[in-house]
Amino acid sequence: MRSTGTVLRELRGAQKTARGVSLYSRYVNRPAGRLFAAAAYRIGLTPNQVTLASAAFTFSGIAAVALVRPSAGLALLVYAALAVGFALDSADGQLARLTGRGGPDGEWLDHVVDCAKMILVHTAVLISFQRYGGVPGTGWLLLPLGFLFTAVLTFCAGLLREQLGRAAVRPGTGAAAPASRLRALALLPADYGVFCLVFLLLGDRDAFRTGYAALAAVHALFLVLFLVKWFGELRALRTDG
Repeated sequence: MRSTGTVLRELRGAQKTARGVSLYSRYVNRPAGRLFAAAAYRIGLTPNQVTLASAAFTFSGIAAVALVRPSAGLALLVYAALAVGFALDSADGQLARLTGRGGPDGEWLDHVVDCAKMILVHTAVLISFQRYGGVPGTGWLLLPLGFLFTAVLTFCAGLLREQLGRAAVRPGTGAAAPASRLRALALLPADYGVFCLVFLLLGDRDAFRTGYAALAAVHALFLVLFLVKWFGELRALRTDG
């Protein structure tokens, strides 16, 4: 079996493109995922098993948001669970590329877990608001529902953009543009890893509500920008002239 150092070097050379990836994912989550992927390789885990481990951490953190009264201690535990789950979500793909054991089943499982995560995390916030207060009035309960709508629509539209674009692209259309550091910086507010940080405020109800609402507004703005961009890109791939 290859040494850990060798595995880490091979993983660094088998990364996805940095184009369209925020600075957090590029410099925090992917390197953390690389360490998890190397550890998973050493103990003989499959990519799908790493995906399930990611789901276990993520869903445990989400369940705690819904079922446990907010506190500073809970905030740390929830953030740690979500951050580790996100890093493992990066590790499964890296392990698949390292071992050549990826496949459509793994990609499907990864997307199912991602979709469930987006639905449940905002549902958990809604339940927490309802059970433990932290909102000035019942109208605030619409906030998690709006954030949920934004997150799921962004996920589905982005996935369709990727799949339809891949099917329609024609050979010889040129290489993709290089990764932009400025764009990676601009994408930070829309990164799931940055979203996880808001749960560090969970012990202070007012601070958490404010931070959560601010991110909801930013994500809604990004959704509009993404929809316009993706529609234009797919329209440009039409073959009817």
